[in-house]
Amino acid sequence: MNIVGKRYWFFGLSLLIIIPGLIALLLFGLPLAIDFTGGSLLELQFTSAPPAEDTIRSIYAQHGVEVDAVQNIGQNGLQIRSQEMSDQTRADILSALREQDSQFTELQFSSVSASISAEVVKQAALTVFIATGGILLYLWYAFRQLPHAFRYGAAAVLAMLHDVAVVVGTAAILGKLFGWEVNALFLTALLTVIGFSVHDTIVVFDRIRENLARQRNLPYEAIVNHSIVQTLTRSINTQLTAFFMLLALALFGGLSVVHFVVALIIGILSGTYSSIFNAAPILVVWENREWRTWFRRRRAIRQTV
Repeated sequence: MNIVGKRYWFFGLSLLIIIPGLIALLLFGLPLAIDFTGGSLLELQFTSAPPAEDTIRSIYAQHGVEVDAVQNIGQNGLQIRSQEMSDQTRADILSALREQDSQFTELQFSSVSASISAEVVKQAALTVFIATGGILLYLWYAFRQLPHAFRYGAAAVLAMLHDVAVVVGTAAILGKLFGWEVNALFLTALLTVIGFSVHDTIVVFDRIRENLARQRNLPYEAIVNHSIVQTLTRSINTQLTAFFMLLALALFGGLSVVHFVVALIIGILSGTYSSIFNAAPILVVWENREWRTWFRRRRAIRQTV
């Protein structure tokens, strides 16, 4: 099984997966929840058909609160996202809704100030940066006995960024299509995906290190390909166990965790792919310095034509 020999096919497939998400990200942006933007979120479950959106907006406006979005959830449920409001204002709005002969149950209310949300965004970016830097330095140190040890850390980070791009791009698409939002749980899922991705990559890299010591007479590309094939079954089986557990949780775990679980599923699938088909082949590209011939091939093809 010559996986490394077909590396550019796998790189191309990664681009086909990432590009739609990046386009959606540029066009629509990430659908950030109040954890990152600030504001209030109220979820209500009505016993019958909920009031019209215009009625909701009018009641909120009477109490000096601007509504950002009103979304249906489940059967006869509403999720109302608005400017930040106090508990007293919320109580007044709920009383006004009941005066409309609306019978409902309050499922959830959360409110985040603008200053707190700005701090959350700052801490989230810092967390991802520290995690990335820590992974790079650790792998550099772990493989220090091999020539060009830095490449192993850099290749793992590039594969990790592939998975982050897939998860974030998918979130932008799902936000546009289904109104899903990115909240603090999404950040937790993203960091978990980073851990899964790097864990699987380290398994492949460790086998490469072992085979480099045992089979010094073989070309580097052959050693890398042999290492990938040796760890292929283990990687797939390990990730499938997590996938089936998460799939069951997505189907039966309830609406409160489904977004978090779906992000994990997408990230784990992407992490398994990138660890096998991207991370190790990047080492071969770097070892052969293949970027020096990329444009030469294009020129040769043009001259031939």
